[in-house]
Amino acid sequence: MNKKELEAVMKQPPNIRYEYFIKKVVDFEEVWSLYNDGWVTGQDEEGNTVIPFFPKKEFAEICAKNEWSECEAKPIDLDDFINKWLTGMKNDGIKPSIFPTDDTAVVNIGVILKDLETELENY
Repeated sequence: MNKKELEAVMKQPPNIRYEYFIKKVVDFEEVWSLYNDGWVTGQDEEGNTVIPFFPKKEFAEICAKNEWSECEAKPIDLDDFINKWLTGMKNDGIKPSIFPTDDTAVVNIGVILKDLETELENY
């Protein structure tokens, strides 16, 4: 991915980054997050625990700063993300933070599952 594309995508509003996320994770069959002796978490405005997810390694690496500066980007198989991660997160009350930047999209797990299934039907 070239720097120009990376910067252009990062500047998009949350809904456009979310659509990009859905298409890319289905294309490459993997989701990215940050890891350092465990997967990173954060909090949304309401104090809910969130886990950040990214469509590509480069986007995750950009967010590996400040409190996450010691983290590395790691892939998660898309099937595992759908069948294990999202189910476990729903059971634990943890929300996915999709492609976070300064303005983050915290999306309902049911919506993500539906959107992923719809996109997977195109393949």
